[in-house]
Formats: sequence, C-alpha cells, structure tokens
Amino acid sequence: MFESWKTMDKKLLIRRAFLILLDIILINFAAWCALIVRFDFSLGNIPVHYSEAVSQYALINTAITLVLFWIFRLYHSLWKYAGIEELTNVAYACVISAGLQFMGMTALAIHVPRSFFPLYLAFLGFSVASSRFAYRFLRMINNRYRSNRKKRTMIIGAGEAANAIIKEINNSQYLDGKIVCAIDDNRGKVGSYIQGIKVVGTRDDIIEMVAKYEVTDIIIAIPSYSKKHLKPILDICKQTDCSLRILPGMYQLINGQVSASQLRNVDIEDLIGRDTVNLDLKSIMNYVSGKVVMVTGGGGSIGSELCRQLAKYQPKELIIVDFYENNAYEIQQELQAKYKELVLTVLIASVCDKKRMDFIFSQYRPEIIYHAAAHKHVPLMEESPNEAIKNNVFGTWNMTELADKYGVQRFVQISTDKAVNPTNIMGASKRICEMIIQSYDKKSKTEFVAVRFGNVLASNGSVVPLFRKQILRGGPVTVTHPEVIRYFMTIPEATALVLQAGALAEGGEIFVLDMGEPVKIVDLARNLIRLMGYIPDRDIQIEFIGLRPGEKLYEELLLAEEGMKATSNQLIHIGKPIQMEEKRFYENMDRLKTAIAEESHEVKEIVKELVPTYRQG
Repeated sequence: MFESWKTMDKKLLIRRAFLILLDIILINFAAWCALIVRFDFSLGNIPVHYSEAVSQYALINTAITLVLFWIFRLYHSLWKYAGIEELTNVAYACVISAGLQFMGMTALAIHVPRSFFPLYLAFLGFSVASSRFAYRFLRMINNRYRSNRKKRTMIIGAGEAANAIIKEINNSQYLDGKIVCAIDDNRGKVGSYIQGIKVVGTRDDIIEMVAKYEVTDIIIAIPSYSKKHLKPILDICKQTDCSLRILPGMYQLINGQVSASQLRNVDIEDLIGRDTVNLDLKSIMNYVSGKVVMVTGGGGSIGSELCRQLAKYQPKELIIVDFYENNAYEIQQELQAKYKELVLTVLIASVCDKKRMDFIFSQYRPEIIYHAAAHKHVPLMEESPNEAIKNNVFGTWNMTELADKYGVQRFVQISTDKAVNPTNIMGASKRICEMIIQSYDKKSKTEFVAVRFGNVLASNGSVVPLFRKQILRGGPVTVTHPEVIRYFMTIPEATALVLQAGALAEGGEIFVLDMGEPVKIVDLARNLIRLMGYIPDRDIQIEFIGLRPGEKLYEELLLAEEGMKATSNQLIHIGKPIQMEEKRFYENMDRLKTAIAEESHEVKEIVKELVPTYRQG
C-alpha cells in the first residue's frame, strides 16, 4: 500500500509540474499575442518600448499568475471530470491576473497600450481553459468513436437521469459501450439531441431503432416510473435480443447520485409489472416490542424473513422452532451476528409432536405466534396426502390448542391462495387450517387470524429457482401448461403482510393482499431466460409437460362467499369468517385423525367432507 501511495504521489507531482510549465508558456504567450493583435498581427509594427515593457514585467506577471492559479486550485482538479466549477475558477484566476497586471505595470510606470489588458485577459482565459479541457474533449471523442467498442447502447428516457448516464458513459475509458440513440415518449423531444445523442423516437419505435442502429444494450433511465408503468416498455424491449439495465429509482436524482454505478440488470420483479407493496411497519410493530414471539418453521423462506424483521423491533425474546436443523442453524447464525442484544432461542421440534410443543409452551410462554411450519409442495403432497394432513392440519390443531391453553395473545396462521376452491391436498389442508383458527377464535381469548397470499418469488421450492437451475443446465425449461397463471409476490411483501395482519388482528379474519394481475408462467419462464442472457426457443427450449396432479390453471385469492372488507391499508382486504357447523366439523376431524393414524386410503374422502369446495385433481 505504501508503495502504491508513493507511485501515486510521484504521478501527481509530475502532472502538476507539467501544468506549471505549460502555464508559464501560456501566460507569456497570451501577453505577446495581445501585443501582436494590437499591432495588426505584425511583430515589426510593435514599438520597441512596448515589447521591452512586456519583457520587463514578464517574470513578475508569471509568478503572480502562477500563485493565483494555485489559489484557485487549477493544479488540484481532476481535469478529466472538469465542469462548470473548474471553468469558473479559470475565469476568476485570469480576471484577477489581468487586473493585478494592470495595477502592477501602472505602479511601476511600465507603459503598454490600454487595449493590451483586455486582449491579454482574452488570450490567457482561452488558452488556459483550452489546455484544461482539451484532454477531456479528446478522450470523449476517442470514447465515442473508438472502433473496438462492441456494445451499442440505446437510452430510454431523455431527462436528467439520461443526461447524467450519457455523460458518464461517453467520458469513461472503462465503460465498454457507445451510446447510439435515445428514446423518449415526449414527442416534442423527438429529433432533438441530448449530450450529442439524437432522440430518435418513442417507445413505439424501439424495435425499429434497435435494428436500425444495431443496438446491443438498452438502458432504461426513467427513475420516476413505477414498475407498473415500466412493464409496457419492458415488454417491448423483451422482443429484442438486447441486454437490459435499469436505473433503480428517484432517490438517485434527489441525492445527485445518478451514475452508471446505480445501473442494475432488469430483474424478474420488474417484469411482473406490479409495484412492490411497501407497508409502514415502524408505525405498527410496537405490538411485538417487549413480547415473547415464536415463529414456527422459522428456518424456511417466509419464516426466516419474519425472524429478520421481528428482530429489528426489540422483542423480549424471539423463539425459532423448526424441524430442519440446517435451516434453523443458518438463521440462528445470521441473527446472532447482526443483533447482538437479541435474546434468541432456537429449538428443534415438530409441531406434530404435541407433548414436545406443550413443554416448549410451558417453558417459554410465547405471547405472539407466527405459524409458518407446513408442507407446501403440491405434487409431493399429492403422493403423500397423509403427511400433508398430519403436518399441516394436525400440526396447526396442536398449535391452536396450546395457544388457547397458555393464553397466547395473537396467533397468525400462514395460508395460501391454494386454499380457495382447492384441487390438491395441500390447498385443502390449508383450508382446514383456516377453519380451525376461525373456530378457535370464537371460543378463545387468543386472537386467531390467517394470512393468505399467492406464490412467493425465489422462495424455497418455488418456480423461479427451478427455472434458474434448468437454464444453467442448458434447458429445457419445463412449464406445465401454456395457459397456466399465478399470482406472485416477493418474500419481503409476504412477510410485511403477515406482520401487519398481526397488528390489525381483531380475531377470525383472513387477510388477503391485492396482488394485481396474475402472470402467465410461460411468460415468466421466457423473461427469466432473457434476463440470464439467452434467447427463448433458440438458446433455451421451453417444454410443456402437462398439469401435475392437483394443479389447476389459475389460483383464486378469496372464496366467493367470504366477500371483501377494506382495511386501513387499501392493498389489504379481509375475508369474513364463513359459518360452519362446528360439531360436524370436529366429528370429521376426529375421523380424519383416526384415518391418518391407520394410514387409511379414505383421507381424501374425509377431507372432501370437511372442505366441500375441494375437488380432487
């Protein structure tokens, strides 16, 4: 490191010495040019006493001007990034130099023509500014027309963000790209130029201009656009073979931080086309502060994110319960490293083991429970329906009974859109869980609620990680059906919904997130293939394998008879509790428990009696 500093200091000294020598030449060049211009560009016309006067004062003028240049930091700036501020400093230094020269020569009775001083100022300012900006100008021209630059970039957006990005790319010797055209939806800008780059059309012209200008990369520089408004543009860009990058958001403009370093690749969330649901958790999370909080399935995708969020709000103790030790260990290590003051307990246990869970409840006395432990993989559960019922249904029944027994304040059940008119045993099991918690809410002091959402992007076992693996293997990417659609949300969104449900809970509700428009899985696959740098159906094939057991073409978020009730957050709705005959319900639950214990083949028939909307796929 010491050697590198020595090398850098040496380079700095050499650069400054070069600039000082150059300025000595330019200062005297400016003085003589002023005389020559004054006397009609002829050295022979210059009176001897004027040339002697300039020579006589040259040493003083040079020394004073060099000191002024130093004071105005003309030897400290990085001229490859020079702008208006540096140009202003040059102007100030030159004006003062000319003024001091006038006063000095007058004081020493050294006479020159009065026009000499403004001419000297003009030549000095022009020559010094030119010398400083020539390097930047030549490098910009070189970068713009360098023949070895393979990337040809289109900028979408012709505002301040685009201006900053174009400026940085054109001036950089490290960014491998050449801006060839710009696009903007403001038709008044079409035909105009931004940093020398022509605005060639609107979004309707993107595909045509990509071909015309042989574009290889597209940068979207419209930070004011939401994901909803960006999606139509992204859909057009997807039809090209170009690599896509995007400037994330407005805060870069506000903070003056717009640069190529903020560019990121377009991700799968952008292409879904729904703005991320941002919930104000700080204002609602006081309900967990100072409380003993338990998260079952705390090592899973949703459970672990719940733990991360809960740890921020100073619970009295956070208890993680998970059956899988590797998952539990990973979240334990992460939280212990990040939250030194957190009282954290990690327990290996199955919610199906009622005696073990009873001991945990009696030992730790949880006040708030988030129940995320469940089997969720639809095709696997179709092959092992008894295990789905054992873990999901009777694990939840154990937890609700114990929550009631030990006076838990709130119990939040994680559910799924697959619980609505289920065609698979996993969805049916989750519907039974909702019925259990709604039933217990009527007779318990504990506030029981459920939270229902769709598929979670990038969660364990979800479609996106599967597609990524298939793409990395070279394909094919397997999609069940060309028309299959799903609702999607991110892990942070799902977690925020669960946490807000805990805050809004009055008991018995099923909270549902407004998840926008559903997404075709085949479109999701094609988008992901493009994002990973390949072309669908050319580089990576898509293969349709047919709907798997228990799957349906589309998912629903609410049963028709549940209705919809608004909450304080317009994106969260409540399904009203459904009336059911509880005596009959628990008689069938007892039958189901016996059937599970005996590994009976009648499990699905009993489930059908419990969930009339269940249709076996």
